[in-house]
Order: sequence, then structure tokens, then C-alpha cells
Amino acid sequence: MMGERRIRLLAAAQALTVLLISFQICASDVIFYDSFDESFEGRWVVSEKEDYQGVWKHSKSEGHDDYGLLVSEKARKYAIVNELDDAVSLKDGTVVLQYEVRLQNGLECGGSYLKYLRPQDAGWKVKEFNNESPYTIMFGPDKCGATNKVHFIFKNKNPKTGEYVEHHLKYPPSVPNDKLSHVYTAVLKPDNELRILIDGEEKKKANFLSAEDFEPALIPPKTIPDPDDKKPEDWDERAKIPDPDSVKPDDWDEDAPMEIVDEEAVKPEGWLDDEPEEIDDPEATKPEDWDDEEDGEFEAPKIDNPKCETAPGCGEWKRPMKRNPAYKGKWHAPLIDNPNYKGIWKPQEIPNPDYFELERPNFEPIAAIGIEIWTMQDGILFDNILISSDEKVAESYRETAWKPKFEVEKEKQKEEDKATGSDGLSAIQKKVFDVLYKVADVPFLEPYKPKILELIEKAEEQPNIAIGVLGSIVVVILTVFFKILFGGKKPAANVVETRTEAAAETSDNQGSRGDKEDEDEKEDEDATAAAAAAPRKRSNRRET
Repeated sequence: MMGERRIRLLAAAQALTVLLISFQICASDVIFYDSFDESFEGRWVVSEKEDYQGVWKHSKSEGHDDYGLLVSEKARKYAIVNELDDAVSLKDGTVVLQYEVRLQNGLECGGSYLKYLRPQDAGWKVKEFNNESPYTIMFGPDKCGATNKVHFIFKNKNPKTGEYVEHHLKYPPSVPNDKLSHVYTAVLKPDNELRILIDGEEKKKANFLSAEDFEPALIPPKTIPDPDDKKPEDWDERAKIPDPDSVKPDDWDEDAPMEIVDEEAVKPEGWLDDEPEEIDDPEATKPEDWDDEEDGEFEAPKIDNPKCETAPGCGEWKRPMKRNPAYKGKWHAPLIDNPNYKGIWKPQEIPNPDYFELERPNFEPIAAIGIEIWTMQDGILFDNILISSDEKVAESYRETAWKPKFEVEKEKQKEEDKATGSDGLSAIQKKVFDVLYKVADVPFLEPYKPKILELIEKAEEQPNIAIGVLGSIVVVILTVFFKILFGGKKPAANVVETRTEAAAETSDNQGSRGDKEDEDEKEDEDATAAAAAAPRKRSNRRET
């Protein structure tokens, strides 16, 4: 009862704050705002393109009296657009892009991002809005398979070619994995700083001019490798070479086998030489429908000989194999520093003919806001879309319009968790998963991010396997860590053969970093093949 009362109080507080935000927004310098309190018809235009069959609805957010723009059907393409009265310049001052979205049925595969469209070509009609309609910025959640990110993509007009190029934010934050309302904010500053916030918490800071933050980089490199430069024929990239003065020792026997018979082995006392390891099952009988002409002569199935269970072994005894102390394998000359080594060759750098400098991105103004998505889930609710020149307005909106709803939803979620007896565990798990999502966003783990996110999502869906999944993630992180420390090199599998294996890395130990990675893969394959080809020690009881 106390929980229900608290939820009602939060709902009442939400209603009051909606009135406050309405007054505040009217009084503030807001460039664009749509609360969807009224039907979207007349302000937003649904695309009439054939591909977009999804039905948009003006609907309440589940558990609230607040309305939003609803994706109402599964497995559909949706497109809707709102033309602004005046285009919004992104070249002067701060611009804040913010909106709220609630994935009421979760999101397994689909997008819930906005497209901020630039002025369209002459003759373009709003009802023809589609995925080809050019935009200036695309911002918001996208999740499907290995993709789990809050996109920020901007298009810049190349001053040399006149072409528009997409620039993607590197290492974007992940999408919250729940069914609560979340608010996404992008703050574009005049000093080229970009900040991405989720629920008011900064998740990413970047600089539009930094090659570390966007792919491809906004400003091309000043120099590029000369495409016409060729490596000299006498250029030696081998850091190590076999010692030409080294001679194989006289006592090095390359033909000695790896294993030999253990002549000192003695047959265990009690070994049953005349007893087979398996015998015919004495209880087996020929099936009634057995036809000797069609099925052949019936043979009873074999079972383990019970006499062998108490004996050290049965059947013919053979001496086991042991490692040959004289085995040395194929001889290789030891490696020495290459006196002719010149390093890894690289073409000389020349001025980049496509280089240009910019003080700021060439942002086209925002002329319209569009939602153009394909999703396998329904129940996606967009709300409170805002464009402002004041960060404080966006912050105030989050506190007064979004946060009360979020608190109600969070409280309701806690009540549901208590009812199912999973409240404590769920709270702990959520904190752990929040940390893991932050870990997945660490830049040096980027190549492994899809796998880590997949593991996290499996753990969230199946709490009973969470511990195992956490262990898997730790293994991935440790693997990357040790690879960074030791360069991905594996220790020799066999201590006795250390010299042999090291010597095998002669003239092949050269080339670029890509060649090195190929070489490591080849070493892994060779090690696997060698393990498969090596003689195995017998494991049956005859060798005991």
C-alpha cells in the first residue's frame, strides 16, 4: 500500500511539474519544442512513400497522462517529419538538441533516433520524406545485433569537392537496456565541443575537429604516403637473421624420435593377459523380429569385462612410451642481429592535395526534424522534442518534465521486482550492468565491444547465467590487456623445443603490423597442426 501511495504522489507531482515546464518553456528562448500534448496532425507530416507502412499514433505513455508520438506496429518502416518555421543555424552560439524516448516493449532490433534535415532541393515535398532526404545531424539510439550505440553523425560539405561527407562519432555510448523513459541530449558548443548526455549525465565529450573523436576525421591529414613511392629492392626489413657462422653440433640427431618405448617399465602384478577388455553381453538375446537372412548373423553387443574392473589391466600388455631424452628436433641456426637491417619500409610523405583547414564544421542549417526508422518492436514513444540555445533550458526540462515520469516508472519497477522477490538481486545486477556498459565503451576495447555487449545482454535476459557471463567478460578484458602488454606473442608450448621454435622465426619475421598479425595467426594455426600431428601417449590400461 505504501508503494502504491508513493507512486500516486509521484504522479501528482508529475502533473504539477508539467504545468511548470509549460510556463517555463513559454518564457524561455526555445527555438523548437513539441510536447505532443495535442495530436501531432497538422504539425507533423507522415511520409506517403510506399516503403513506410508503419502507423503513427498519438498515445499516452504507459502509466502516465502524458502523451507522445507512438510507433504502434512491429516490423515496419516509419517516416514522419516536421518542417520548422525558420531554419536553425548551427554556426553561431550553443545549440542543444534534446528529446525523450521510451522503449515500452524493449528494443531488440531497430532505431529510435532523430534526423535533423538540412534545406532540401527545390521541388522537394514534405510527404516524400524518406531515407534519402539529406540531413545535417542524426542523433539517438540504434540497436540490432552487434550494434548498440547512441549515434551522433553529422554531414559536412567538403570545401574542395563540394560533396557531403558523413562523420561518425567514435566510441559512442550504449543504449540503456530497460523500458523506462530516457532523455537524450547533444550539446554543440561554438568552441567545437560536443557533449552527449543520457538522462542528464555526460556520457561522451568530443571535439568536432579531432581525428580521435570522429571517423573519418573532419580535417584531412596534411601529408599522405606517396602512392608512387616504391620500396628499394635491396631494402632489408629483417631485424634478425640466422647466424651464418653457426654449425650444427655433431651430436645433434635430427632423426631421433620424440618418444621411445620405456624399457624399464614392468608389467603390473595381477595383469590378466588372457582376459579381453570387452566380452559379449551374456544377458543379450536376439530380437524376435531378427531375420538372419536380411540382418545377418546376430552378435551380442559388447560390455566391459567385469574381471578387469578389479585387475590393473587385461589383454596383451605393452610397455608404454616415454619422452626421448635424445630428441632435439630439426636444428636451426640461432638468430643474430641483422647488420643490414634498415627498419620497416614506409613510403615517403607528400603534401595531401585534398588537405584543407576549418575553424568549425560547415554545418548546414536545420530546416526540419524527421524520424525515419525501421524497427522490429512496437511501443516506441517519442516525446518532448526540443531545440534550444540555452543548456539551462534543457536541464530545467529534464528536471521538471522527464525526471518525475522516470521516478514513477522506476518506483513501479521496484514494486514489481519486490512482488517477484527479485528486488535485491535486480538492484545489484543493474549496478553491475551499468558498470559493464561503461567498460564496453572504453576505447581500447572497441574491437571487442560487439561481443561484450552481446554477453551483457544475454546476462540481463537470463539472470541465472549472469555469473558465467561476467566471467567471460573478465576473460575478454584480461586477454586484451595481456595482448597489449606482451604484443600477442604466445610462449613456446614446449620448453625443450624453445630453441627450435625460436630459430624457425627467421626471414618471415618482417613486414608491417598487418603482416605481424597475419604471422601470429599463422603461428596459432601451426601450433594447432603440430599438436594434432604429434604422437600421443597411449592411455589405455595396457600401459599402466
